Amino acid sequence: MKRYKFPTYEIRVARLQEHPGSLKIDAPRHALTYWQEKVEVAPWFDPEREMCVVIVLNTRLSAMAHSLVSLGTLNQSIAHPRDVFRPAIALGGYGVILMHNHPSGDPSPSECDRRLTRQLREGGQILQLGLLDHVIVGGTNYFSFRESGLI
Repeated sequence: MKRYKFPTYEIRVARLQEHPGSLKIDAPRHALTYWQEKVEVAPWFDPEREMCVVIVLNTRLSAMAHSLVSLGTLNQSIAHPRDVFRPAIALGGYGVILMHNHPSGDPSPSECDRRLTRQLREGGQILQLGLLDHVIVGGTNYFSFRESGLI
């Protein structure tokens, strides 16, 4: 009988230390600040590619952690609902904010962005995890699905 070796991999989500000054993300502009302070300075961040990141929040809407969901290309990033919600499930989070950048600088959502947001909203309802927002960053501007009434 032949035995197969399957590749193994490890997924890590680092929990942030919460303290009285922890960033509360209760508005899209706070998510943008988080992106600028935590994501854009990460060693893996490349402003020339779409980067999709999920921020896990607790019930006080403070960031518990963030996790890189996907590294995309110049104009596309692929994200699957299981990859978006996995960190929140692992950490016992209350909800998530999905964020990604548009290297073009135009934060307007594409049809793919809209479709992904609908899928995540439905998946979050099944899992009883809130999709609190999907924020697209374009330079110093942003587009919020919540602010636009699309969530």
